[in-house]
Amino acid sequence: MTHRFRLSVLGSVAAVLSIIGGALATAPAGAAGPAYVALGDSYSSGVGTRTYISDGTSCQRSTKAYPYLIAQARGYTLNFQACSGAKTADVTANQLGALNTSTRYVTISIGGNDAGFSDVITECAKPAWASDCSGKVNTANSFITNTLPGRLNTLYASIKTKAPNAKVVVVGYPRIFNGEDCNAATWFSPDDESRLNATADLINSKISAAASAKGFTFANPTSRFIGHAVCGDPEWLNGLSNPISESYHPNVTGHASGYYPLVSPLLV
Repeated sequence: MTHRFRLSVLGSVAAVLSIIGGALATAPAGAAGPAYVALGDSYSSGVGTRTYISDGTSCQRSTKAYPYLIAQARGYTLNFQACSGAKTADVTANQLGALNTSTRYVTISIGGNDAGFSDVITECAKPAWASDCSGKVNTANSFITNTLPGRLNTLYASIKTKAPNAKVVVVGYPRIFNGEDCNAATWFSPDDESRLNATADLINSKISAAASAKGFTFANPTSRFIGHAVCGDPEWLNGLSNPISESYHPNVTGHASGYYPLVSPLLV
């Protein structure tokens, strides 16, 4: 009886191990990686890369954009929320629902549309006699200094509340110009370009301060894009383009060689 009982037990154990082994063998080879949520505007969605995901939206999200490149390289599970044209209020209303206590990584670029930067560039691209570039830049700078910090503080606080366990990287904006204008249909003077670059530096300083106040990491792309701005060689930022929505955004190389190596090491 004892001998038979032992054989029975051993047989049962073997059967159980066989079942477990079979389950492991048939389990998916690649389990879902850490949850990564990419928030923000066109600089995060990938506008400028000219290749977009057909997801039923007008957000122009691209597999060439840095969030997608990072997720692919690191095996993260990407929830791609960044959307062309987004302002801080749009992120709050339409993107923050993707965050939760399981979110491990978050990236966000935001603030440029709040400051109306595309309108500023459009104005400054006109001939001097038809342009109020200085007025537009001054208005944007005033907004960036006096209003944007409050909007960023509110948004970043919401991110921290909704994703308390996440590493959050706030991504800034590059200087767009190198000091020359090689596009036939635009009239940026060296002074215009210098002032627009200074505005990029100003918005980065405000974004950085707001991010630091919440314990977030700021990724400043300024140095990486020096020599590769509009009219650079090679150019990582599109100049005036067709369609016009592609203009003054990072191209495929801008994401792969500019943003990706800047942001990826911070998401660990």
